Amino acid sequence: MNVQKAVMTKTAMPILEGILFTAEDNGVKLTGYDLEIGIETTIEADVIEEGSVIINAKTFCDIIRHIPYDKIIFETDEKLQCKIYCGDIEYYMTGISPKDYPELPVIINGKDIDISQKILKDMIKKTIFSVAVNDVRVIHKGIKFEIKPGEIRLVAIDSHRIAIRKEFIDYNGEELSFVVPAKTMGEIMKLIPDGDDFVKIGLGRRHILFEINGYTIISRLLEGEFMKYESIIPTNYNTVVRTKTKDMISSVERVALIITDRFKAPLKLEFREDELKISTATALGTANDKLEVSVDGNDIEIGIQSRYILDALRAGEEDEILIGMVSPTNPVCIIPTSGESFLYLILPVRLS
Repeated sequence: MNVQKAVMTKTAMPILEGILFTAEDNGVKLTGYDLEIGIETTIEADVIEEGSVIINAKTFCDIIRHIPYDKIIFETDEKLQCKIYCGDIEYYMTGISPKDYPELPVIINGKDIDISQKILKDMIKKTIFSVAVNDVRVIHKGIKFEIKPGEIRLVAIDSHRIAIRKEFIDYNGEELSFVVPAKTMGEIMKLIPDGDDFVKIGLGRRHILFEINGYTIISRLLEGEFMKYESIIPTNYNTVVRTKTKDMISSVERVALIITDRFKAPLKLEFREDELKISTATALGTANDKLEVSVDGNDIEIGIQSRYILDALRAGEEDEILIGMVSPTNPVCIIPTSGESFLYLILPVRLS
């Protein structure tokens, strides 16, 4: 149950470990809220009597997963004793009064944005892996949206890399800039179905609302100063390499087989004379591979972490990509062969 994703799992407030059930009209509204992200949806139901109750989310969802029927009957009495049953299966649970359940934030006079489901899901997928996990700056634990007429850009940063995705959209409003927590973006990516519909976004001062496929997701925005990443991106390269993406992924994966969590080491990439030599050495041994590429500019030798370059290569999803480099100590940039739809920047590792 997707609403469960917005429920706290360990807290001193049992009310936040539950799902709020609200029976009204011809449906039941389900709400989960952990004070940072709220998820709400309404399911069709034959409502005999309106009312509301909070049920422990984990237990209820476990019950639903194990019931072999499409429909259940849900009853609650005035003492908040809940009966869930169908066929010969019966469960009795103690509910919690909803009177102290925190209200979801409301966005008033917000900015409205419509984005293609397909575009937004793809952009999240291709940036979220670069979100900081341990950065002391909370602002970097989210994805930055930069929206201006005709264009949307998503940016994710950690201490080793930057991921940028850009797309053209039908938007004619004012320029907007805000940062959404990575947890929220991950849940949104899971909720977006494959299709050509639109995600409706409502942007407030401190919160953002997404309407997706029958679900309403509301989240707080992250506050703080996001890194001025533009100054880090090289404007010119001394070496530009053109390579087939799948071939390079395969080569990096082969060499990285002797790199483990216990035995770590960077990859050494040597670009010269239309050839890329990839190598590494750990306590487990050494590995070497060669790949035919097109090198334009100076020969260069650079160190890089295998995971970071693999993430970027896989996210590119183009038959060929360009790798731009200035020097062994400047950032490595992975960009498309044409256009500016993505840029993945990786800080190099000094080779011993």
